[in-house]
Order: sequence, then structure tokens, then C-alpha cells
Amino acid sequence: MDSGDAWVEGPDGQRFWGRFGAAGLLVHDLRRGVLLQHRADWSHFGGTWGLPGGARHADETAVEGALREAAEEAAVPADAVRVLFESVLDLGFWSYTTVVAQAVRAFEPHMADVESIELRWVPVDEVVGLPLHPGFAASWPSLRARLTALSD
Repeated sequence: MDSGDAWVEGPDGQRFWGRFGAAGLLVHDLRRGVLLQHRADWSHFGGTWGLPGGARHADETAVEGALREAAEEAAVPADAVRVLFESVLDLGFWSYTTVVAQAVRAFEPHMADVESIELRWVPVDEVVGLPLHPGFAASWPSLRARLTALSD
């Protein structure tokens, strides 16, 4: 599979990671909250909290990419989650898909590569209290509303 690990530059000069777009996995555990990744300082928007995720490979769906990246970065077992929905930010030249999943069995994530400072289950009400990756911060209110609606 052709790796998408490269920067894409937008018309205004902004850079985005992933030649074929990117995807991240938002895992929700009804008891523990959502799984967040404290991003390594050297990474894009390092030091912020966001989702395990990254560049999609060529011919890889957003769900496949999000599950692969979450396994690589946080050791999230694909059989421990059930996909609920996808939320797409499409800029025309690049896209990011948040794949939202429910934990169907307990698992403990662990840092499986150097892209994380920490992984943590964060109660839904406490997410906004963290310094969030700007993209995740912008999408969190609508993601939270959809999660809450599904949990009711």
C-alpha cells in the first residue's frame, strides 16, 4: 500500500499531514469517557490533546486508516470497538475524517510509538479543560452532541 506520509500544502500555504487525507479514531467508553492522545512535542501542534490518527494510505478507507493509526499509536484493538459514525472535514484538496467508535469491551491503551506523551481516558465533560489540538477543538462540540444523542 502506498503510504500517505507527506505534507499537503493548501492554497493559502497552510500545511496538512497526509497525501491522501488523514483520519483519527475517537473511542468512547460509556464508563471512562473518550480516549485522547497527548501529542509529542515535535509533532504538528505538539503538546496538545487530540485523537490517535494520521495519514491515510492510498486506497485505504477512512475507517481502515483510523483503526490502523489507533493500533499503531495507542494499541487500540480493532475488535474492541464498533464504529458509530464518521465526521468529515473536506477542504477540497485535503480531508480529515473523525471515525467515532464505541468501546464494546474494555481495553487499556498504551503508547505503541513515539507520537504520544500520554494516552488517557477523559470524561466527556472534562475534554474542553485540556489544551486541545485546534482541529479537534473545533470539531469537539458537534462530535460531543452526536455522542450524547446516541447515549441517551
